Amino acid sequence: MSGMQPVRGTKDLIGEGFRRHAQVVETARHVTGLYGLEEWSTPIFEATGVFARTLGDTSDVVTKEMYTFEDRGGDSVTLRPEGTAGVCRALVSNGLTQGGLPRKVFYTGPMFRYERPQKGRYRQFHQIGAEIMGAAEPLADAEVIACGYQILQQLGIDDGVVLEINTLGDAASRDAYRAALVAYFTAHQDRLSEESRTRLEKNPMRILDSKNEGDKLLVADAPTIFEHLTPEAAAFFDGVLGHLDSFGVPYRKNPRIVRGLDYYSHTAFEFVTDRLGAQGTVMAGGRYDGLVQEMGGPATPSVGWAAGVERLAELLEETPEPIRPVAVIPVSAAEEAASLEMLQMLRAAGVPAEMAYKGNLKKRMERANKIGSQAAVIIGEAEVAEGVVVVRNLSNGGQERVGVAGLLSALAAAGVVDAMVEQVVEGLELVAEDAAGEAEE
Repeated sequence: MSGMQPVRGTKDLIGEGFRRHAQVVETARHVTGLYGLEEWSTPIFEATGVFARTLGDTSDVVTKEMYTFEDRGGDSVTLRPEGTAGVCRALVSNGLTQGGLPRKVFYTGPMFRYERPQKGRYRQFHQIGAEIMGAAEPLADAEVIACGYQILQQLGIDDGVVLEINTLGDAASRDAYRAALVAYFTAHQDRLSEESRTRLEKNPMRILDSKNEGDKLLVADAPTIFEHLTPEAAAFFDGVLGHLDSFGVPYRKNPRIVRGLDYYSHTAFEFVTDRLGAQGTVMAGGRYDGLVQEMGGPATPSVGWAAGVERLAELLEETPEPIRPVAVIPVSAAEEAASLEMLQMLRAAGVPAEMAYKGNLKKRMERANKIGSQAAVIIGEAEVAEGVVVVRNLSNGGQERVGVAGLLSALAAAGVVDAMVEQVVEGLELVAEDAAGEAEE
């Protein structure tokens, strides 16, 4: 292998890889639309404060992973490491916090983190995400989770993925829980990793998310938040679980799932799998009632999730088939004009079609086979004169001469076009009739 290569931690999306990627995104776009979410697109880079201020100065993303640089104007900008902060910034920047809430938003696009590349994790990666901003009810938490679950179902990967859910409680619950964690981890401070000792002073809940094996042993016996929930927080969590039951979403409680920043509250959840090695989380989220306020907006209760497209794409059982266009083939240069008309007639009727730019009949047939065409529409001098075409099935070699208006029916009979859609057939026939009328004039 020679020549320039992609930067470490990035990859090209081509062929099968792109088709898997596109299936995840298009499925998510369809399902979120069913739930009333509107798609937004925010800039790939933001002022550094959008992330440094909201993700917290003790988070790994801010301290180790952000791509931050000074632009030519002297401003500090950062390639977005995640999507939620940008969506909340957009809500505030565009003056959308005053009316029309809740806002239900879907987004997709590339994110950037400087971390060690490994299976399912890249320095440029892609996410899909869903946010409901301006809804304080537990039904919003359950609905956004159900939306994510339906995406997994429609991708056919829900059997291998489990929803784990926890609550972070309200402010009073978290205050009591932090105190209990500080007391517990302080008693075992000599066994904590250096990173967790730092977190003990600044944000003890993040110790629960430590990847250090020694820390994990201590976390296993640490207090849980369930012991410190206020009645109101416990009722909220019960409400979320009850709605999940109504939506038919299976789950299991996991008291170790945390979001260590102050603006997170109540629900925290992850969809996890054991099919991707150590990187088992494919979708994660929670309630972040304080984030919009951190952006300078009013208090806006919100909940959402994000999912890695690469990880979901790896879980797909089958790769979507590539488009197999119908090949339109003129026998000689004299029939190219008629063939171009046929090419556009097919495309106007919704049928993928292609014609080689040059070559004799043999060369153009070779091109048809190379691109995987299932059928060729061959047009010679006699066909032009009679208003017919030759349809050749490239799978079995069979062929027939049909009138232009009956072309799509012939393609359907040959199995090239899926069960015929009447309006598509009618569209092709109308195009053919219009062409015949113009010819008579």
